[in-house]
Amino acid sequence: MKAVKQSIVLAALCASLFSTSAHAWWNGDFKQRTKVTLNTSAQGVETKEALSGVVVPVRLHSGNFDFLSAKPDGSDLRVVGADDKTPLKYWIERFDGANELAVIWVQLPSVAPGTDKNTVHVYAGNEKAVAEAGSAAIFDGAMLAAFSWSDKTPEAADASGQIKTTGPVTRETNGQIGASLKLDGAPVQISSDKLKATSGNPYSVSLWIKPEAAAGTIFKQGALSISLDGGKLAARLGGASAAGGELPASAWAHVAVTVGGGKLSLYLNGEPAASADLGQAPAIEGTVVLGEGVRGLLDQLEVAASVRSAEWLKLAAAAQRADAKLVAAVTETEGSAKAEGGGEPSHFAILVNNLTTDAWVVIIILGIMFVIAAWVMYDKAVLVGRADKDNLKFLAGFRDAKDVLTVSTKGMKHSQLARLYEAGMRELKKRDVGVAGAAPLGGASIDAVKAAIDADLIRESHTLNSKIVLLTIAISGGPFLGLLGTVVGVMITFAAIAAAGDVNVNAIAPGIAAALLATVAGLAVAIPALFGYNYLAARIKNISSDMSIFVDEFVTRVAETYGAR
Repeated sequence: MKAVKQSIVLAALCASLFSTSAHAWWNGDFKQRTKVTLNTSAQGVETKEALSGVVVPVRLHSGNFDFLSAKPDGSDLRVVGADDKTPLKYWIERFDGANELAVIWVQLPSVAPGTDKNTVHVYAGNEKAVAEAGSAAIFDGAMLAAFSWSDKTPEAADASGQIKTTGPVTRETNGQIGASLKLDGAPVQISSDKLKATSGNPYSVSLWIKPEAAAGTIFKQGALSISLDGGKLAARLGGASAAGGELPASAWAHVAVTVGGGKLSLYLNGEPAASADLGQAPAIEGTVVLGEGVRGLLDQLEVAASVRSAEWLKLAAAAQRADAKLVAAVTETEGSAKAEGGGEPSHFAILVNNLTTDAWVVIIILGIMFVIAAWVMYDKAVLVGRADKDNLKFLAGFRDAKDVLTVSTKGMKHSQLARLYEAGMRELKKRDVGVAGAAPLGGASIDAVKAAIDADLIRESHTLNSKIVLLTIAISGGPFLGLLGTVVGVMITFAAIAAAGDVNVNAIAPGIAAALLATVAGLAVAIPALFGYNYLAARIKNISSDMSIFVDEFVTRVAETYGAR
């Protein structure tokens, strides 16, 4: 009985394991999905703390998402958890089908440390789907405000829509994540009773900053300030000051300050930069002032009524800057995914999926050239093979014959030497050579016979070399056509990036790699054609040499036997 119970428990455990690792397609009405993985192991961005309620941006581009199969406004997007069953909260900050770029903020119930199994699935490709009611307020309960600057109204609002700037703001369309706040040195103010922390209570501020100069006050609220002096960051609260971390001009950087546990801590790009003892932290309240004396861009301002841990800030900084080590995304179709557990497309499939129309045109032309070149090589290889065999057979009979006029050409239809011999025999019969009482051949007659045979030799050479020009076209034209496809593809990729303003390598790399596929196709046509051409040219040259030698030998024997003495 005990053994039976153990077997049941083991079977249940195996079933639970398979149920978490094998994911069926969430909904058959959606034709594609993008699998997004957050790698928190040593091979990615390593974290050592389990996190919950984290909200991360998922960037979609032509390399990991098929915009053509999705609805133009992105209303058919759905986000599902790692189990491929649980819908997740999400908010679409940007969806640009024309430039094939999108940013979706997704709330992750949990992020496990030290694993590459933190996954979510973004589904699309359902023409019947209607837009879901999404909200930017998808952050955890500790988040007091989260400004993404994507709102189109003159005053910017946070994720909840309740906290706004006190006046109009200027936006830059392409920021670190989506739109960003453009700073011109004049302070941008946010006034709200919600943005405060009483004495001794925790408080966290994080933001992305790209200053044009290395000086100014980035953030200030009451006694709390984050400033930049000579490229060096400094956080101050009351009498405490934490300075450290170099922040170069004209470069995006993630800056965070936490207050709590008697410490004032400063972070730069997710890593601790400096800290100071606070004792009893003073209250933080009043109007928030951004960018006083600072020119540049500011993005994703987050204020929380908690002490964000070092691991939280590390993950947030890596996710928001699209760190390729942390975030990996690949697109799948229902047919390409494995029946149980999905599956990732091969690198070659990614390249094919990102080919532009012009690259497809070039590759199709190259494919036709390859078929023609392969057919020519096969046809000529068969021809020279049969010719060599019949030539050797005829030459053996010719040299064994005592009378040059009695050589048999039967069964040697592929022999050029046999056809030259027959051409010579036709000329000799015109002159009654070999007929009793016929006059011997004079020098002029022998020259005429040789000229007739030489004419047939040239025709045979033309036959041997016919269609070889198609191989030379493939050899010289294939790489140039492939290069043309690559150059045009790269131009289109960079034009799209320039129009969108997104220089993320994940968006650029697939397009460029796909463009290079055209050059690979050109070389794939030219290289076999080059080898085939050299091989066939050598074989044809040998046959041509044998024909020239045979003509001289045949004419010499005729002159010796039937010429005038």
